[in-house]
Amino acid sequence: MESSQQTTTPVPAQEPQVSARRWLLPSTLADELDLDSQGQPGRRRRTARDWLVDFCCFFIAVVMGLAFSQQVWDNPRLSPAVAVADQVIGALACAGVWLRRRWPLGYAVAMIPAGFLSDTAAGAVMISIFTVAVHRPFRDAAWVVGISGALLPVFYWWRPAPDSPYLLSVSFTVILMVTVVGWGMFVRSRRQLLMSLRDRARRAETEAGLRAEQAQRLAREAIAREMHDVLAHRLTLLSVHAGALEFRPDAPRDEIARAAGVIRESAHEALQDLREIIGVLRAGDQGDEPGRPQPTLAALDALVAESREAGMKVGLDNRVGDPDTVPASTGRTAYRIAQEGLTNARKHAPGAEVTLTVDGAPGDGLTVTVRNPAPSGPVPHVPGSGQGLIGLTERATLAGGRLDHGPGPDGGFAVRAWLPWAG
Repeated sequence: MESSQQTTTPVPAQEPQVSARRWLLPSTLADELDLDSQGQPGRRRRTARDWLVDFCCFFIAVVMGLAFSQQVWDNPRLSPAVAVADQVIGALACAGVWLRRRWPLGYAVAMIPAGFLSDTAAGAVMISIFTVAVHRPFRDAAWVVGISGALLPVFYWWRPAPDSPYLLSVSFTVILMVTVVGWGMFVRSRRQLLMSLRDRARRAETEAGLRAEQAQRLAREAIAREMHDVLAHRLTLLSVHAGALEFRPDAPRDEIARAAGVIRESAHEALQDLREIIGVLRAGDQGDEPGRPQPTLAALDALVAESREAGMKVGLDNRVGDPDTVPASTGRTAYRIAQEGLTNARKHAPGAEVTLTVDGAPGDGLTVTVRNPAPSGPVPHVPGSGQGLIGLTERATLAGGRLDHGPGPDGGFAVRAWLPWAG
């Protein structure tokens, strides 16, 4: 339960501010921002801004309808029955403005015959064109405007404007419709831009969380590799000498004392190494450097001497004249490879003589080889075998080198690594 709480992504600080100002946004944007606990859009409802915009649209449609209604009554070509029908259609068209958000395309299609039969529906027709341009793709708006524009010449031929020439009336209405469509497309593109920016922000937040999780995972893997490389060597020495004491309880007193001393010293060194790793982790949080220096290539002699004291047969062939000239990171990686190679040879080929060869020069790279012949007896089974070699391969790859391992023709085993050494 504790780990699941630690990995939960916190809610961004911007969300409460967005929710507090939800009434200032269109419902389409507010629904994208107002998410429920499952991350799904909530139930769509009008905001205060939507009600204000709808009232303004209704008011504009009514004002334009009233302006054109007087023109209808003053037109001598229209009978009173036609004038009444014109106003009834216009009133219904104005009332339909409140439904424009739910059915934008249907409302715009219904306004095509209404605008053709009624002058007082002109304002509602413009509102419907604007609505379909905002809420529907450009293709739908183009069809609506195209059909309405094709009917304009017939409309003004049937019901010409009393104070305006025929061509001027048609041209002005077409320009007005195109302007309304352009305004609607601008509003639509602006909303899409805001939604895309919001999506990008969410995606960036998600990617940042994934990168943080990946960094934590890589850090855990690095810690695991470091603990394996450092502690496996010490614990193997403990296992070897404890096994010797177990199988030879009648050994001479001095041998038992020497084995007990090695066990004590190895346990002390393992504890020191563990404290070092924990110190590195704590220092990483505080930005400090670890107090204990990391091993370099110059520490190979001590590593081999320690293995020999544990009863292991190790031959060292160090062809690097001055180990201090090797870069610290390269020398540390070479040391860990040699340490893991000796540990594996001790576990899987007990009693066999191991050869450790180090060669290289600036510009040519550094080569570390650990070889051991086939063991004289059966190969013991060690749980978790292979994990150390996987960690070494990754360590060498991260250092810019490579590592090969496998059985030799004589039945033995060899680990060979090449690490870059800049000239």
